[in-house]
Amino acid sequence: MQQALGLAQRARELGEVPVGAVVVLDGQVIGEGFNQPIGSNDPTAHAEIVALRDAAQRAGNYRLTGATLYATIEPCQMCVGAMVHARIARVVYGTAEPKAGAIESAMRAHEHPSLNHRMEAAGGLLEAECRELIQEFFMSRRSEER
Repeated sequence: MQQALGLAQRARELGEVPVGAVVVLDGQVIGEGFNQPIGSNDPTAHAEIVALRDAAQRAGNYRLTGATLYATIEPCQMCVGAMVHARIARVVYGTAEPKAGAIESAMRAHEHPSLNHRMEAAGGLLEAECRELIQEFFMSRRSEER
């Protein structure tokens, strides 16, 4: 999660919402990403999606069976869907996302009965640090708008 926090800081430096993600398989980081929809003009360029793409390229397979994805913020529905398709075994996130979080906050997308893959989920890893980073970002954005 420390590496994901570092990636989130990179996103912030680029003016993106500070979210970072890493994919770990067999104790090795095989994919990493940070939010970049603004800079890439790509609405799907969430940290988790970028990390999944990186991991799939490195692994030479879009199926990442047995991997864990660590994200600083609770993933959205799009990202949860991508993790299910990639066959991620477990997602671990730092802090909840009350409005769009699709693991526990707004919905439990990974538990939908029609899905053919089940994924474990856990939140709260380095929660204070992850929450502080995102809250500081949006507080500074609000003060700049005034």
